[in-house]
Amino acid sequence: MVAGALLLTPGAGAGRDHHTLVAVERAVAPLPCERVDFPYRLAGRRSPDRPEVAVAHLRTAAAGLAARADVPADRLVLGGRSFGGRMCSMAVAEGLPAAGLVLLSYPLHPPGKPDRLRVAHWPEIRVPVLFVSGRSDPFGSPDEFAAQLSAVAGPVTQVWLPGGHQPSAPDGRIGEIVRDWCSGL
Repeated sequence: MVAGALLLTPGAGAGRDHHTLVAVERAVAPLPCERVDFPYRLAGRRSPDRPEVAVAHLRTAAAGLAARADVPADRLVLGGRSFGGRMCSMAVAEGLPAAGLVLLSYPLHPPGKPDRLRVAHWPEIRVPVLFVSGRSDPFGSPDEFAAQLSAVAGPVTQVWLPGGHQPSAPDGRIGEIVRDWCSGL
């Protein structure tokens, strides 16, 4: 499966212009890429949307990007940082067509609450998945991820970088990782 376009979404506390998302968009060019905000952000609210609202928004955004890029929906790569990546993974698990998922700083669990895993939908993910996280991310350590990743039905690639929830690697490096992974689909 060849990546035809990339849809990127931000974390709960940021917007579509988050520096990492901008760097990824630059790195993957000329692959068509769009960065989108969730409805709560567009309405000027601070609290993230409920998953069903965010997933419905992603369905609309993905259909629009597929049409504008003139690619089949199953050639889109979906992803984003933290909350945004999690919502993309839920959308794909619920049947949204995709060529793959790019999950940057995936929030495996809330900080300090490793018993509240956010993986119930992972067995329904059957596309290739790229995880890029900081080794000391309070939302999930390498060991915690290692214990859960076998639940993902599709092939998984992991890249661990220095730092926490916002890895301390240069954004350009994260962009290169995403570009190289997308080109290998």
